[in-house]
Amino acid sequence: MSAHLSSDQPIPPEVRRAAVEWLVELQGDMVTEATRERWRTWLAASPEHRRAWQRVEAFGERLRELPSPLAHATLAPPPARGRRRALGTLAALLVAGSAAWTVEERTSWRQWVADRRTGIGERASITLADGSRVELNTDTAIDLRFTDAERLLRLVRGEILIDTAPDPATADGNAARPFIVETAQGRIRALGTRFTVRQPDGLPGGESTVAVFEGAVELRPRSGGPQVLNAGRQARFTRDGIGPIATAREEATAWTRGMIVARDMPLAGFLAELARHHHGRLGCDPAVAGLGVTGTYPVAAPDKVLEMLQTTLPVRVRSQRRWWGATEVTLVAR
Repeated sequence: MSAHLSSDQPIPPEVRRAAVEWLVELQGDMVTEATRERWRTWLAASPEHRRAWQRVEAFGERLRELPSPLAHATLAPPPARGRRRALGTLAALLVAGSAAWTVEERTSWRQWVADRRTGIGERASITLADGSRVELNTDTAIDLRFTDAERLLRLVRGEILIDTAPDPATADGNAARPFIVETAQGRIRALGTRFTVRQPDGLPGGESTVAVFEGAVELRPRSGGPQVLNAGRQARFTRDGIGPIATAREEATAWTRGMIVARDMPLAGFLAELARHHHGRLGCDPAVAGLGVTGTYPVAAPDKVLEMLQTTLPVRVRSQRRWWGATEVTLVAR
């Protein structure tokens, strides 16, 4: 079987459980080099082992972001009995959620084979065959499907800014092909416009956000009726419907210039935006999550941004380096 096909197959439950066991084993306080060597041997033994490890590690990162006793107990367990309890909790979550695991695997694979993509911390600007301009934010992937009937851009995940151009096919007397952006939740038809589309994870159960800055778009959820969104307005939508209409702010496109513009943004939300551009975890203690952040900040200089936050807010930086090399940065009360 080819590598492409095998990468899209579900990971067997026994391999998933083994990955969970290693995750818990390696987070103990008394991990020896011999244990790490046995883990490395297991990891190298099979591509399935490597895929399972990537998935369980990503799952662990998501649990760390949950301000809940479950996440804390699962990922920072005491020795012996607590560690076995944590193993059972993680295994139950992962085995019970095998369908979600499989969906996320396939979403990740679609991102890797997309026509255009950016990595974490990268941005790109491209001109399409019809003259339309597309800006790709960090960790974004798109597919392009231009046919005689339509100009289709599929957003696999991430965020894009689109400035549509008239269809050049009309110069030959043909009818203009509609410009359509497709996400897991539905379709957005451009009506001569400049707009952004954001779909963080690309999963069917998630949501997409559309903000219009020029012209208008037609939103059409997969299981709901259409609605026109005019310039200066934005909305979130799921597969089943469209949420309340809100004001679209131009500063939301500051990422195209490598900046985040904040207006009394809660610290937790600001750090979530900054973290999209960087590897490793970046968060804050719940006690300071609601502090307001205002200003313009460069996404390419996180250390400087954190220094600025320590100067303007009553917080300090606490860093912790994990054994696999990732750094977790948390802002706590000063």
